[in-house]
Amino acid sequence: MMTWTQNYSVIGGSLGLTALAAVFPMVYLFWAFVIRRMPGHFAGGTTLILAGLIAVIVYGMPIPMAISAAIFGGIFGLWPIGWIVVAAVFLYNLTLETGQFEVIKYSISSLTEDRRLQVLLIAFCFGAFLESVAGFGTPVAIASAVLIGLGFSPLYAAGLCLIANTVPVVFASNGLPIITAAQVTGISDVLISQMAGRQLPFLALVLPLYMIVFMAGWKAAREVWPAILVTGVSFALLQWYASNYLSPMLPGIISAVGSLLALTLLLRVWKPARTWRFRGETDNAAEQKKYGVPQVLKAWAPFALLIIMMGIWGHPSFKLFITERLCWLVSFPWPILHDSLGNPLILKSAPIAAFPTPYPAIYRWDFFSAGGTAIFLTSVISACLLRIKPVRFGAVLLKTLRQLKYSLMTISSLLAMAYLVNYSGQSYTLGLTFAATGILFPFLSPILGLIGTFLTGSDTSANALFGKLQQVTAEQIGVNPVLTVAANSVGGVAGKMISPQSIAVACGATGLVGKEAELFRFTLKHSLLFAAMIGILTFLQAYVLPWMIPVMN
Repeated sequence: MMTWTQNYSVIGGSLGLTALAAVFPMVYLFWAFVIRRMPGHFAGGTTLILAGLIAVIVYGMPIPMAISAAIFGGIFGLWPIGWIVVAAVFLYNLTLETGQFEVIKYSISSLTEDRRLQVLLIAFCFGAFLESVAGFGTPVAIASAVLIGLGFSPLYAAGLCLIANTVPVVFASNGLPIITAAQVTGISDVLISQMAGRQLPFLALVLPLYMIVFMAGWKAAREVWPAILVTGVSFALLQWYASNYLSPMLPGIISAVGSLLALTLLLRVWKPARTWRFRGETDNAAEQKKYGVPQVLKAWAPFALLIIMMGIWGHPSFKLFITERLCWLVSFPWPILHDSLGNPLILKSAPIAAFPTPYPAIYRWDFFSAGGTAIFLTSVISACLLRIKPVRFGAVLLKTLRQLKYSLMTISSLLAMAYLVNYSGQSYTLGLTFAATGILFPFLSPILGLIGTFLTGSDTSANALFGKLQQVTAEQIGVNPVLTVAANSVGGVAGKMISPQSIAVACGATGLVGKEAELFRFTLKHSLLFAAMIGILTFLQAYVLPWMIPVMN
């Protein structure tokens, strides 16, 4: 096949008119979720078709390339994203099947039966830890399942975990989003980390309060102000310190573990005056069976093992060892998007690239280094510890796959759409439209990050998508590019909670398959509010508080 060059102003040479076409699939997806409340797999599938028509008819993308790009994204949706969801829900189902989750519920309830404090412990602190070592939907899948087991409604469990899974995202997977932004832009990852550490902690400081006020109201939030204060301050301070004085790889794990320990220690010496529950709930403490320390340790063993396994899997040295020593790695140029010699056939053009630049499409199937594999191996070891027979193990796994079949369809279709809009150039058209706003760009810079994460489901991918554009635009308007590149990643956290991929993962883990629209509506207003807050802060840092922007010593 011949090479094909992206054109970002294809309608009469007008960026604005082309942007109207490019944004149409996003508007349709919004309509499908919010207005029509379509099931996720149907909304995702029809959006994919619409994006494909625009790619072919409007952008002139060759049909074989469009189909190939969609299949490429769909396969990525199944591996590694779908694999993580299956493994996480499978581990949770094993604890349910063996009755161990009843013991876990008792242990958490013995620490606190207050729903407000359980949200801080599980959704915010524990979820942040999972995000820091794994990412890719793991924290939402695991934490929301735990909350449901404790008695939360599926919608609230999923929604609260999605809202909580914002401030850890920038430093997820051992700082991968920051490292990716540095690779794309050539700016030091230390500088980007420092800048993100002077934006994100402001959100981290208020997020625990925001979640509790949203869930229970101001009066109920005032009753647990010590817990809110300890959680928010410990997380924000540790994130700020680690991002500015240590390494981009450390803020996620340090802030998550630090806040979890701080809150746990507080709850050992302090309790709120009343125990808050959702309306209609009753106090079942008297009915609850008591368990001894050995039983509690046994029940928590799978999740303790999960923490250890994810910590090992997330370490760069282990990843390097896996890559070099184990042969279960399949990597090849994706057909049709590359020629027979492996050369990319799609080219990025100006102003995204200074000159026609190949847009590679390399598929990697790496069984051992995938986060889902770490979770699945945790399930295998846990099954041995809990003495689950192979037949029962297989039955639970089969049940999990049946449970998640529509979620996997949704994830695959939405990732196919995301890859298609990227390879056709639609996402770059939207990015360039934002870049044309001049002096307002610092305010809109985080919103561009939101769009990138919404499209791809990943803050890392959003940085790869728009990081260079953020840098070039900032230089053109006379703003320090460190600010806008960091804002792209920080703004991306607001897009994480409404990303169709995240919505699909949450619905699959909580039994809300077919109700993706409800969850999208649940999180949308929070996403837009967070993006506006970050945009205002970025604007002030650009023109009023430039001393907050780090410089290389």
